[in-house]
Amino acid sequence: MAPRLIASLQRFGAFSGPEAAAVQALVTGLRDFAAGDDLAIEGGPASPLRVLLEGQAFRYRMLPDGRRQILGFLIPGDIIDLQSLFLTLDHSIAALTACEVSLVPRARLVDLIQSTPPVAHALWRASLADAAITREWLVGMGRRSAYGRIAHLFCEMSLRLRSVGLENHHRCAFPVTQLHLSDALGLSAVHTNRTLQALRVDNLIAFQSGELRVLDWPGLRAAGDFDPAYLHLKGATA
Repeated sequence: MAPRLIASLQRFGAFSGPEAAAVQALVTGLRDFAAGDDLAIEGGPASPLRVLLEGQAFRYRMLPDGRRQILGFLIPGDIIDLQSLFLTLDHSIAALTACEVSLVPRARLVDLIQSTPPVAHALWRASLADAAITREWLVGMGRRSAYGRIAHLFCEMSLRLRSVGLENHHRCAFPVTQLHLSDALGLSAVHTNRTLQALRVDNLIAFQSGELRVLDWPGLRAAGDFDPAYLHLKGATA
């Protein structure tokens, strides 16, 4: 499944031929994880990096009192713990669904970065785009209503999954529970439930059995005040 990683990186920088072959060679040591398994642990020892090839995952932090904050969702093609190449991982990563992960030796990725500038530039831009998503989430948590937060997240995931070929006609697998949404968006379970019902009543979405269908894209975009520029995805439009 190296093409998944290549396609993901090529969203952020052009490379082909020998560079693509070098990226393809990184994808070795496949491991399977069940939904709910931890793929990486906050503060854990240095280990091979992980590329998500199949499935979805999420970043999270646990507070001392047991509450969880979800920091972002991960999709196929993402290097899920790139931070740990140079820094200690400051959060954990869990499988949202069954996941297939490739383990990439740290030294091989460092060698590739040093020897292949186009790939290094793509990795750097991917990191910057990931930081832009985090900033957008902060804006949402601080200034958007619950209705706007959920609408914005659904727009975001729809476009991100489309970018890797996993969304079709505004329909995609996004198997989050109301608890996941609450933990990601800083809402109570009751507030999340009521807000999802409001989005359904307004005929903006259908969301059940792990599938998200956007019924009214312009309406959902307007509800979330969504501008896809921060995603830095080629061809992504509102």
